[in-house]
Amino acid sequence: MDEKYAKYLLEKTPQDYNTIAEHFSKTRNFVWEELKSLGQYSFTGERVLDLGCGNGRLLEIFKDISVDYIGVDSSEKLIEIARRKYPKAKFQKADALNLPFPANYFDKIYSIAVLHHIPSVKFRLRFLREAKRVLKPEGLLILAVWNLWQQKFLKYHLKFLFLKLIKKSKLDFKDIFYPWKSPESKIMIRRYIHCFKRGELKKLVQRSGFRIKEIGFLEQGKRNTYLIAEKPS
Repeated sequence: MDEKYAKYLLEKTPQDYNTIAEHFSKTRNFVWEELKSLGQYSFTGERVLDLGCGNGRLLEIFKDISVDYIGVDSSEKLIEIARRKYPKAKFQKADALNLPFPANYFDKIYSIAVLHHIPSVKFRLRFLREAKRVLKPEGLLILAVWNLWQQKFLKYHLKFLFLKLIKKSKLDFKDIFYPWKSPESKIMIRRYIHCFKRGELKKLVQRSGFRIKEIGFLEQGKRNTYLIAEKPS
């Protein structure tokens, strides 16, 4: 992907989520059952980063343990909502490619449904290497991306593959724009998404310097691919 266009998409994503923030948050008022199992990787006393925290709902998976939680997101509107919902927690607007934390700072990093919004291999590697930088040695990255390789998404794959083949799209192969319509505002936006396959995700995370510990699907419906990776000591 052309770097200039990738930078445009990087700027577009937080703007899109600012536009749909209130409605998006209403559809994510609670932690989905499949995400609760990810809490098993964190322990009392650890420093945890929620990278791409949205409205902060992941905080609920730590309700039975005491962790030093920090949530960051590039959408200021979602950060505002997170602060309203969880006034005692720490949230801040931040760029995932330039995190405002020192090296070796966090015991665990959670990043749920974020990496697939990062355009181009170059910037996805930068995202992962920045996460690795702020993780402690032997710290874990707990990552999840949407699995859009299902029949109901076939029309998007075919559309953007065709546009790519006839040179009418600046997107990479396996990239799509996925629509979101807010009933309240009647605004339609198109969110950039890269449709990862498990093998591709595994190779990318390894290339960024992590050691893979687990990879699989979070639930029977296979809607989300999860990956657990360790920063080498």
